[in-house]
Amino acid sequence: MNPIRSLALNARYLAQRASRQNRLNELASQNQAPISVLFYHRVADQFPNPWTISTDKFQQHIEYCEENFEMISLAEVQNRLESGCSPRPAVSITFDDGYAENSEFALPYLIEKRIPCTYFVTTEHIRRNLPFHHDVQFGRLLDVNTPAHLKDAIAGGIEIGIHTANHIDFSQVTDIKTLQTEIVDAKADLEDMIDHSVSYFAVPFGMPQQMRPAVFETARQCGIRGVCSAFGAYNQVGNDAFHIRRIHGDPQFARLRNWLSYDERKCLSEPALPLDDILTPAPSAVFAPVSFPSFSSQAIPT
Repeated sequence: MNPIRSLALNARYLAQRASRQNRLNELASQNQAPISVLFYHRVADQFPNPWTISTDKFQQHIEYCEENFEMISLAEVQNRLESGCSPRPAVSITFDDGYAENSEFALPYLIEKRIPCTYFVTTEHIRRNLPFHHDVQFGRLLDVNTPAHLKDAIAGGIEIGIHTANHIDFSQVTDIKTLQTEIVDAKADLEDMIDHSVSYFAVPFGMPQQMRPAVFETARQCGIRGVCSAFGAYNQVGNDAFHIRRIHGDPQFARLRNWLSYDERKCLSEPALPLDDILTPAPSAVFAPVSFPSFSSQAIPT
């Protein structure tokens, strides 16, 4: 973030801090406190890239969240949305992809502090020890987690979730077979790999164009409890709890603090998700192309 943008965000936060806190208090008194779910990728001090945050900045983020919010799991996020009772502003922590460095500091740090975390991984990268395509394009082949890393994380209380098999872009998927491979089969493979059930699925990229009806429905049908997006939005009482909205844990503390202080304008600008989804059946199938209508998991713009 450029310095001017950072100064503007700090100025906005300071100018609106009191009014935003009053609004948060009002919502909490009505059992409608918003819930923010943050997502990170890689916590490391070497070879920084746009999806890396340093260990000290990550620690700053977590300490700020602990001081100002209740730290809860994804299951508790859904429980509050489903029950219609959200008495306190809360934050949930998640990770995407599966970088090996996270097992050196970030995960042990969260485990030590007993902070709930859901850690989403791509199965084929873990299984085959493959660097991520976005790292290859960036010119740095970074290590990925191993199955042993994931089992150690589970033993410490970290929840493991699925992030597809190959970090696929669902906006480019046109066939049902790929959905089966990247969601259903990947979930089963991950459960075999870690000898543990998998309840949550984070959609790679997670923008509206990837959050398609068929993606939601495929996940629901294979036993996924919740699907996470990544386009930046709050979770509020009245939302469908199956769709968990997430905010990028940006390395810039000013942006994070501005988001978490609850800016109601962001609620008004939450994008609509696709309503129609036409997919081509697998080659061996004998039925006609399937049209997936709008499912209950779709977000309703506020």
